[in-house]
Amino acid sequence: MKITKDLYQSSLVLLTDFYQLTMAYAYWKSGKGEQEAVFNLFFRKHPFQGGFTLAAGLDYVVDFCNNFKFEKADLEYLEVMKDKDGSPVFEAAFLEYLQTLQFTCDIDAVEEGTVVFPNSPMVRVKGPLIQCQLLETPLLNIINFQTLIATKAARINFAAQGEPVLEFGLRRAQGIDGALAASRAAYIGGCTSTSNVMAGKLFGIPVAGTHAHSWIMSFETEMEAFEAYADAFPDQCVFLVDTYDTLNGVKNAIRVGEILRSKGKEMVGIRIDSGDLAYYSTKARQMLDEAGFPNAKIVASNDLDEHIIASLKSQDAAINVWGVGTKLVTAYDQPALGAVYKLSAIKNADGHWEPKVKVSQQSLKINVPGFHNTKRYYSKGKAVADMIYLEDQEINPKGVVIIDPVDATRRKRLMPAFYQEEILLKPIFKNGKKVYKLPTLAEIRARAASQLDSLDKTHMRLVNPHLYPVGLEENLHHLRMELVLKAKKFDNGED
Repeated sequence: MKITKDLYQSSLVLLTDFYQLTMAYAYWKSGKGEQEAVFNLFFRKHPFQGGFTLAAGLDYVVDFCNNFKFEKADLEYLEVMKDKDGSPVFEAAFLEYLQTLQFTCDIDAVEEGTVVFPNSPMVRVKGPLIQCQLLETPLLNIINFQTLIATKAARINFAAQGEPVLEFGLRRAQGIDGALAASRAAYIGGCTSTSNVMAGKLFGIPVAGTHAHSWIMSFETEMEAFEAYADAFPDQCVFLVDTYDTLNGVKNAIRVGEILRSKGKEMVGIRIDSGDLAYYSTKARQMLDEAGFPNAKIVASNDLDEHIIASLKSQDAAINVWGVGTKLVTAYDQPALGAVYKLSAIKNADGHWEPKVKVSQQSLKINVPGFHNTKRYYSKGKAVADMIYLEDQEINPKGVVIIDPVDATRRKRLMPAFYQEEILLKPIFKNGKKVYKLPTLAEIRARAASQLDSLDKTHMRLVNPHLYPVGLEENLHHLRMELVLKAKKFDNGED
C-alpha cells in the first residue's frame, strides 16, 4: 500500500526543516552537492529508562523514498520565498536542478521489528550530499515516533504477561498522522487489535471495541441499555459496568448474560473503566463465577501503562484483557525517542572515504565514524552481544574485543566462531532502486515477537534492566579515539 499517496495524494518532499533546503542550496552553490557521503540514523539512550528498543517505521521510509521528487507545486512554493532584502531565497538554476533531481541513494536499515540498542545504526544512507541531507528530517520524523510507540507497546505487553492488550488511543493521539502511525507501531509491538477503524482498513489490523458510557446514559436504565446492546450484538457482548455503580453494573450484566444464554448465545465479558481496578475486578470475577460465567472476560481500561498493569498483576487483579490508550499512543512518560542523523564519512576528490566524527564535551554525543554496520551474536537462539564494526575490517573468528562507545572501561571479549551471527543492516535501496521485499505487517509483528523472545528477560525489566552488551570492534574504537584526539588537537606526546 502506498501510504503517502493514499493519505496525502501528493509528494511529501517538503516535509523537512527549512535548514535542510538552505544547506542543499549551499551544497549546490559550492559545487559539493554531488559529493558522496554516508549518514547514520541512531539513538543514544533507550526510551522509558528501559533495556531495549523496538525498530519500526521502515515501511513509511520506503514509501517516502519511492515518491521522492519535487513536484511543480513544491517548486512554485520555493520560488516565491524571499530573503529579508526581498530577493529570492533560491535562485532559478537551483530550482531547475531540484526539478530534475532523482533519488539515487543506497539505503541499508534494520528490519522493522528488530530489537536495537544505542549508538548502533538503524538506517544508513549513502549518496550525494544533497539527497542525504534532504532525507534527514523525514527519516527522523518517521523512525523516531514509530520506534518509540512500538517500544512502549512491547513494554506494556511484557507487563501484561501474555494477556491481550487492545490499543484504544485514537481520540487522544497527536492528530491523524500520529493516530495511524501509533496504531501500526502498537500492533508491531504486540497489541492484538486497535479501536482505530482507518488503521484497520489501511494496515489490516484487527479492530475491536465495546460501547461508551453515553450508550448507557441514553437509556432510562442500565438494564435497558444492556438488553438493547445484547439485541444488536448477541455474539460479542462486552458490557461497560461502571457508569453508575460498578458492582450493580456487574449484576445487570449477569442478568442480560442469562437472557443471552437462554437464546443460545454467550456473554463475552464486562469492562471496567474507573475506580479501584484490582478491587472491582476481583469482586466482579467472584460474582461472574458464582453466577455460572467463569469464561466471561474482564476488560480493564482507564489510563493504563506498563507500570500500572504490573502493579495490578502483583495485586492478583482478575483482569483478562487490557485496553490501553493515552499513555501508549502518546508515549506519555517520554514523548520523543531522540534519534539523530549524523555524517560518518565523506568521499574525497581522490575517491577515498574519509571517516568523520562529531566531537562533543559529552562522550554520549560523539558519533561513530566510518562506513560501519552491526553484527548480533546468538547462542542457542538467545542474543548475547552486538558488535559495531567497519565493513572493510576483517573480524578474527577466534576472538574479538568490543568496547562500550560511552564507557571505554566496559569491554567484552567474544569468540565469533562459537556463535551464530546476524548482520543487522539490510540493503533496502541500491542506486535509488528498491531491492528489499517489504514484509507484511503480520510478518513484522512476528519478527518483533521473535526478537523480544531472543532477549534475556533481565534486559526487559521495566525498572533497572540489565545492560545488554553493545560495543565497538577494537579497531573501530581506536579509529574513533584517533579522530577525536585529532579534532581536539590533543598533544599525544609525539613530535
